[in-house]
This record gives sequence, structure tokens and C-alpha cells, in this order.
Amino acid sequence: MSWIYLVLILAGLLAAARILMALRRTRLQSQDDWDARLVKNLRAAGGNAFTPYEVDFFFNLPDEAACAAVKHTLEGEGFAIDSRIASGEAASGYSLHARKHLRVSVTEMQGYSQRFRALAVQHHGHYDGWMTDPSRK
Repeated sequence: MSWIYLVLILAGLLAAARILMALRRTRLQSQDDWDARLVKNLRAAGGNAFTPYEVDFFFNLPDEAACAAVKHTLEGEGFAIDSRIASGEAASGYSLHARKHLRVSVTEMQGYSQRFRALAVQHHGHYDGWMTDPSRK
């Protein structure tokens, strides 16, 4: 009889693990879908896949050391950076804005977003995404 309980417990753990993996996959997919929507909106506004646009990337970082580390990494890759102490009622830490002329495609922007999310997490911060304006080339 005890082996039945063991089988039921293992089946429950397996089901819980599958649910958690599915939720994680859905969350990552929705983040990647956000990049695809932004690229689609750029195309709808007249953006060209072969034209580089000035793309803005945004980070929230907990302290000056984290901000300096991310700034150093991105400046080495040719990004123009400006940062400041975050302001507002709910704001804390530092806000970092990185800017670079890039060709905007879904796969490239998803790659930047995945890499920048990991970079932000590495420094205990948050990557807030990107934006561009088709009129700014």
C-alpha cells in the first residue's frame, strides 16, 4: 500500500515540475513577443528593415556600482550611455539609458533583450526594454 502513495507523490511532483516549466516558458515567450510587436509597430509606421535606427534601451539598477558596471560593459560595445539617480515616489537606485544605431529585426532585438535581461539580473537590476522612433535615423 505504501508504494501506491510513493507513486502518487512522484506523479504529483512530476506534474508540478511540468507546470512550472510551462509557466516559465510562457513568461519568456511573452517577453520575446513584446520585441516582435515593437518591430511590427515600427514596420507599420514606415520603418525599413535595412535602415539603422537610433534604439534606446532602459535599465533600472540598484546602486552606483551596478550602474557603472553596466555602463562600462555597454560603452565597450559602442553604446552611448547616460545615467542618473532614479526619481519619483516609487523610484529607487539608478536609471541607465543606452543608445545605439542598429538595424531593427525581431531576432536581433530578441537577442538584445535576452542578453540585457541577463546583464541586469547579474547586477541585481531590471531591464525595462527598448524603443525607437522611425523618424530618428
